Amino acid sequence: MNLEELKKKIYPYLSSDIGIDLGTANTIVYLRGQGIVVNEPSVVAVNQKTGRVLAIGTEAKNMLGRTPAHILAVRPLVDGVISDFEVTEEMISYLMKKAEVYSKKMLGPRVVVGVPSGVTSVEVRAVRDAVKNAGAREVYIVEEPMAGAIGIRLPIFEPIGSMIIDIGGGTTDIAVISLGGIVRSKNLKIAGDKLNSDIMSYIRNEFKILIGEKTAEYIKIAAGAVVPGEALETTIRGRDMITGLPREVVITDSDIREAMSGSIDNLVEAAKEVLETTPPEILADVMHRGVHLVGGGALIKGLDSLLSSVLKIPVYIAEDPLTAIARGTGIILEDIEKYQDVLIQNEDELRTAN
Repeated sequence: MNLEELKKKIYPYLSSDIGIDLGTANTIVYLRGQGIVVNEPSVVAVNQKTGRVLAIGTEAKNMLGRTPAHILAVRPLVDGVISDFEVTEEMISYLMKKAEVYSKKMLGPRVVVGVPSGVTSVEVRAVRDAVKNAGAREVYIVEEPMAGAIGIRLPIFEPIGSMIIDIGGGTTDIAVISLGGIVRSKNLKIAGDKLNSDIMSYIRNEFKILIGEKTAEYIKIAAGAVVPGEALETTIRGRDMITGLPREVVITDSDIREAMSGSIDNLVEAAKEVLETTPPEILADVMHRGVHLVGGGALIKGLDSLLSSVLKIPVYIAEDPLTAIARGTGIILEDIEKYQDVLIQNEDELRTAN
């Protein structure tokens, strides 16, 4: 038995395997043998006087917009990439320790991390370094649309075209996959956070009320629908811009539809662009097999039927779209050798096409 085979036999007993969907809005952690064990918002609360991290995840998200001047609740990931290295490292370390509570092992874990398609080599290196510094023994990087496709069991290694749209918090990834590679892709900065800011701007301009990010997120989930259907409405409270006092208004689905329309149109247009440049044989496969939606944005009411009517292709929402990428990292961990080709081996190999 050679050294590699010996390592393969021994390492599972000494070290755990962890998959991380490092998202702008939420970070989801998959532990091999256990499934998804952590799902926390990607928010960190920092005391600016001491530089100490006070809270991470749900606890920190509850502080958003409610902190005194010296405490800052920050999102260390912007548009799916690291914007604050130290804070991201703290967050990853905390989440990995939380996951490893379920399986105490001697060595640091093997980690597979999802990153948006089209990231630069510098951004990939930042992710790799942050995860290494957080205690990982080995780090593998995979593009999120590929991880999502693996997570929902699309036949990525076969000569069959599959199209996936991953709508996250900071970015939307649109990709066409065949034979274990991404044939065409597009990465947009239009996703959940952009829709929230659209809603905040609309309510400020139309109703003269200031609301926070959490309220905008709540409205989007409660009354957001991109096609007219059943009447939805919700009551919101915010600060009246004229009097400066609290005020309550009722918001309907047609208001939210109008607020989000510009961004949703751009998203649909981007999906059309990807299809227009896809080779005809693969396009025929996509027409037959449909488009698959993953990520939190897949849950926006009516988005699947809107895309289907514009693209003239069936559109399906994946089962449990929020965890598809984390599940994909978990499947990769089951057989790293098999999925070697879909991983970004090193920063120099990054595809330049986007």
